[in-house]
Amino acid sequence: MSDSNKSIRWGYLPDEILTHIFTFLNLKSIIICTSVSKAWKSLIQNQTFISTHLHHSLNKNNLILLRLSRNDRIVYTLHKEDDPDFTEYTSFDSPFFAPAPHLHNVVGTCNGLLCLSDGLPNDADELFLWNPCVRKLLQFPIPNVTFNTQCWIHASIGFGFDPKTNDYKVVRILSILGSVYNIARGRPVVHVYSLFAGEWRMLTASVSLPPICAIISSEPPAFANGALHWIAFSKDNKQFVLVFDLGDEVFRQILLPELPSYMWTRVSVYGNSIAGFQRRVGSGPINIWVMKEYGVASSWTKFSYQRPSLGMLRPCPVGFRRNGEVVLEDNRIGEAVLLNDRRVLISWNPDSQNVKNLEINGSHKTFFGSYVESLVLLDKATKGVVTY
Repeated sequence: MSDSNKSIRWGYLPDEILTHIFTFLNLKSIIICTSVSKAWKSLIQNQTFISTHLHHSLNKNNLILLRLSRNDRIVYTLHKEDDPDFTEYTSFDSPFFAPAPHLHNVVGTCNGLLCLSDGLPNDADELFLWNPCVRKLLQFPIPNVTFNTQCWIHASIGFGFDPKTNDYKVVRILSILGSVYNIARGRPVVHVYSLFAGEWRMLTASVSLPPICAIISSEPPAFANGALHWIAFSKDNKQFVLVFDLGDEVFRQILLPELPSYMWTRVSVYGNSIAGFQRRVGSGPINIWVMKEYGVASSWTKFSYQRPSLGMLRPCPVGFRRNGEVVLEDNRIGEAVLLNDRRVLISWNPDSQNVKNLEINGSHKTFFGSYVESLVLLDKATKGVVTY
């Protein structure tokens, strides 16, 4: 059979066989295949194939995404988890032109999508869903809310995936703050954006509303087990993990261990569970707590470290690797300025106490999270989506 006849027969393979073949191609090759024919493009951009490819990628890809500052510009780098040297696998430039990249904040990442805001949650006006692998960017505004109160309002934004409806959701929580003695003054206002519906809605049903509490950190929440997790203050100023299930759209609470003179700063993903970071009020070492059994408060287990052993003046955790190691950066302010904002990232093993310099310089608001190459957003066209 001639090469030309082979090519013709290839084009008429059953969709099931083509889908199976496409699933095992790398992402770049799949994108090229969309230009071969309208039939192939339609097959690849089908939501069923995008979901099948994502499921396959989740089972084989072990990537870590970092948001860094390099040569005075923001870049997003991918690293293979199983590489002991943490070698850079690939990188993406920010989709925004300088100096705007420095103003954009990472809200979270899930299934190959990054959610970005045009500033910290309190100041942001717009959000973006970005898939750097398929070079598509979806832009949508944040709803404007007016309060009949003179209290300070603090915003927090989270991003995740609802497996029950195969929908991506952005959640914004507006906390009503009082005094330092009464941080949580009222029940937060919650808005949910659905990628499927393409619109925001405010939660109003009593069963869907959070308790009287307040979130005061600008750190993004942790997305694990289909839910978002924040550190929040109750009305009696006790800290707890506020959990929002993206499927049922209901809130619940996870109790935190209490230590005098320590404050919880953030929560992070730890495998299929979560971990929390706790710092002594003022300054000092950080305690790292890991929830060994998700949702079971009695399974919190503490690790702590001393600054001299890490070679950092003010170590700040940015996330966990899948092997359980903690990635930290030096968060000293004055010294960082003198050193041209070089915040070296290290990986620390709580069990062996081994410390490894990753030979990577972080930056202010370094983002660290798991990543998978996907085709999500490839089926989105025209309205609201920019291909660049």
